[in-house]
Amino acid sequence: MDDPNHLTVNADRTVQEQLLYEMRFGAFRDCSRLPRESLLAQSLDISRTQLRDSLAELEREGFISRKQGLGTIINRHVLNVPVRMDIEIEFMEMVRRSGHEPSEKLIKSGSVLSAAAAAKLGIGKTDEMLFVSRIVTSDGKPVIYCEDYIPGFMIKSGGYSEEELEKPIFSFLKDRCGKDAYLDVTEVRPAAAKAQVAKRLGVAEGTPLLYMDEVDYDFEGVPVMYSRQFYVDGVIAHTVIRRKI
Repeated sequence: MDDPNHLTVNADRTVQEQLLYEMRFGAFRDCSRLPRESLLAQSLDISRTQLRDSLAELEREGFISRKQGLGTIINRHVLNVPVRMDIEIEFMEMVRRSGHEPSEKLIKSGSVLSAAAAAKLGIGKTDEMLFVSRIVTSDGKPVIYCEDYIPGFMIKSGGYSEEELEKPIFSFLKDRCGKDAYLDVTEVRPAAAKAQVAKRLGVAEGTPLLYMDEVDYDFEGVPVMYSRQFYVDGVIAHTVIRRKI
């Protein structure tokens, strides 16, 4: 094991992200357990309270297990899962972790009215929304088609550029709306590709797809975005980690 007293801490990472990095690629990549809390907190230059909060989150997500007398066990079988349905990551990163080269293309954007999307967001039927659709490819082949709806009144005045919309939608949500997606509630079900979605993904109508119907909420529980996501089979394996309680 590399010396945990000499961790190269990246200021752009959260404590949780730093620990995940160290367990996957860094000082603890060959370890079955993490060092004791006092040593780990010192090496990360944080308080033990901060460390315990991060360890508690990692335990909830299944990356580690903690038990008095046994210490903190690193769950390699969980760390090695590339894409988890219960932990949200950006589309490009999903494809990258699945071993492919990703790219993303903005298809359409503009102001729309949609009674169905408005109902999901808890706003009025006549409230305009920003609509953004995009395609994500894997090695040049379309694998994800996504439609996002953001309440228009959340967007800061002054307009926005297409270049901003080409960034990950969560960046736009934070930068232009001042909102962070704290958690989402997502319904997952199979769907047959209808004409428009089939065309976008380059598959035949009726092709089985994985469909995710997602509403993102801020910390106070206010809906900030509604998304419809369609995934082609065979590229991204969506895994769910569940703890017994």
